[in-house]
Amino acid sequence: MYNTLKTFMLLAALTALFVICGQLIGGKVGAIFALVLAGVMNFFAYWYSDKLALKMSGARPVSPSEAPELHQLVAKLAAQAGIPKPRVYIIPTETPNAFATGRDPEHAAVAVTAGIMRILNRDELEGVLAHEIAHIKNRDILISSIAAVLAGAIAYLADMASWSLLFGGFSSDDEDNGILGYVGIFLMIILAPLAAMIIQMAVSRSREYLADATGAKICRCPLSLARALEKLDQWNKRIPMQVNPAQAQMFIVNPLSGSSLYKLFSTHPPIEDRIAKLVEIARREGIAA
Repeated sequence: MYNTLKTFMLLAALTALFVICGQLIGGKVGAIFALVLAGVMNFFAYWYSDKLALKMSGARPVSPSEAPELHQLVAKLAAQAGIPKPRVYIIPTETPNAFATGRDPEHAAVAVTAGIMRILNRDELEGVLAHEIAHIKNRDILISSIAAVLAGAIAYLADMASWSLLFGGFSSDDEDNGILGYVGIFLMIILAPLAAMIIQMAVSRSREYLADATGAKICRCPLSLARALEKLDQWNKRIPMQVNPAQAQMFIVNPLSGSSLYKLFSTHPPIEDRIAKLVEIARREGIAA
């Protein structure tokens, strides 16, 4: 409940920031333009985010005959979560990782790397897949896509404002903006994209915590997911995956964790915190290590 409320508040903050940026650029007309732009961009994110994610990662669909155990686990966990079985993909890389994508449970896919199939045992793989099924059940892919689109749109508006200010084209409802109006625009150009990125990263971290908790309920073995996270973190630090930074938030562990990132700008919560929360869930439910 806490993570759901937190996500709602963060998305509301992103939307408010977006509208404020539009109003600073062009008054009421600018605010309306910002809302329309957000709607259009979210529409495309809603319909095409899964296709883009799978294409950019190089994932290929696999049949039940090619990966029977993987399909069996996905079908079992989807049934336990009460959602349709997602499509199954494999990413041809040795770095162990996984992600889910799709605008809703009826149009979802789970992708795992070839490497994850080699280093995890069945229980650990089940924990990872439960986490990804949880993302689908919680509609996290749609939420993350909206957050990413809004953050990108805010950066676009800030860029528009910088060019408008440079060439003297800035206008709002008032004929004379005064020095305070220009100061506001200048601060928006600098601070709005930074604030949007921080909020977007916070949304991503919040949904990861929620997916861990939901995944633990789905597979009924939080410690399997905890052990898998520990292994995946170690391997991704050793051989980071070559992905577009914009894709990093999709994966179960940060594929860019080979580089040092401040917590504020990280797409994922610290692995130690995630494992601690899963261990606490196991303790509450009386599950022995």
